[in-house]
Amino acid sequence: MLKTLGKVMFSTGLENPKFTPQDSKGQDYEVRTYLQTNWVSTTVTGMEQEPALSTGFNRLFKYIQGNNEKKVKVEMTAPVTCLINPGEGPACESSFSVSFYVPEEHQADPPKPSAPEIFVEDRKEFTVFVRTYGGFANTQNTHEELLKLVESLKRDGMSFKEAPYYRVGYDSPFKLVNRRNEVWLIKQEDGKE
Repeated sequence: MLKTLGKVMFSTGLENPKFTPQDSKGQDYEVRTYLQTNWVSTTVTGMEQEPALSTGFNRLFKYIQGNNEKKVKVEMTAPVTCLINPGEGPACESSFSVSFYVPEEHQADPPKPSAPEIFVEDRKEFTVFVRTYGGFANTQNTHEELLKLVESLKRDGMSFKEAPYYRVGYDSPFKLVNRRNEVWLIKQEDGKE
């Protein structure tokens, strides 16, 4: 367990999902098309991002530690994504779907989760607008970066869905410098909602 924990906490060489960079009209964001892949996910409802992310991460960490039907350990990957579907009003709960990318060796046949609140998500190919920022992500700076991304996309006349959106992290909480966080907005395909 310590070996795996060390890898999660201190490694920057974690496997990432493949994507194709697209042309971007702005210098302050990227456009990426992610290929169809499997992710292991769990959904938490609540009022605040931090506790929901923590709950979701802990559930998924148990899964990769062997709490799955095959009882196999699954390598940690990056990034950890959280699809945030905001509630209808200020006092409404939001939905937070926390996900780990399933590594290549398990893509074709991901171990089935043992816990009922965890599921394997077949994520279809999708295109996102990406804004990257450093430091420790929190609700406030995630929201600020999201607003900056929205401004940039409106400035450039891009079509995107304002919700749900992704909060994305690449680093363990123990990494103190050169941290990488992102916010993703899903590209609105022409003629589709």
